[in-house]
Amino acid sequence: MIELRDVSKTVTSGTEPLTILHPLTTSIPRGEFVAIVGPSGSGKSTLLGLIAGLDSPTSGSVLIDGVDITRLDEDVLAKLRGEKIGFVFQFFHLIPSLTAFENVAVPMEIRGNGDAAPRARALLEEVGLTGRAHHYPSQLSGGEQQRVALARALANDPPIVLADEPTGNLDTANGRLIMDLLRNVHRGRNTTLVLVTHDAELAAMADTRITMRDGRVM
Repeated sequence: MIELRDVSKTVTSGTEPLTILHPLTTSIPRGEFVAIVGPSGSGKSTLLGLIAGLDSPTSGSVLIDGVDITRLDEDVLAKLRGEKIGFVFQFFHLIPSLTAFENVAVPMEIRGNGDAAPRARALLEEVGLTGRAHHYPSQLSGGEQQRVALARALANDPPIVLADEPTGNLDTANGRLIMDLLRNVHRGRNTTLVLVTHDAELAAMADTRITMRDGRVM
């Protein structure tokens, strides 16, 4: 369960305050597939970053399974993210000096999982990259890099996957492949999936849509 209670975000632009996200209260039940849609600058990615604990709200609380993550210190928050949240970024954010296999294994090794190697191989097989495991990101196409990023996001079997424009940097065919993989994850694992997208067709696949404009839910 994800809960937002009167969450807002205001920054300083020049000398003036700029509200990126106006106070928002909502909840996302476990196992739900939610799409956050709206034009650029509407606050979509800010909202996703707040849910992930990658940013702090100006006011309000964000709760993950009843835990208020806005009150956690960075070490405890990082541990919670490692256990409960997988994040897929638009621009992949793979470690360039590591192979696909190593990129997927790293989150498990950080947690001390003894089965990191076989699980990394299984995840790469799940996203169709068995034969590319020992290639570096620079040797992979954009679609392949995003599939590695998805496998990495699933490394610790998180109950929540957050995806920020995961198809935005891909051609149509690779974008559809990534969405098919995400939907399989959602259905097969009963994962809570929160997707930020500009694509109305992708958003139509979700159980629920949150439409944003100028920092407000419409």
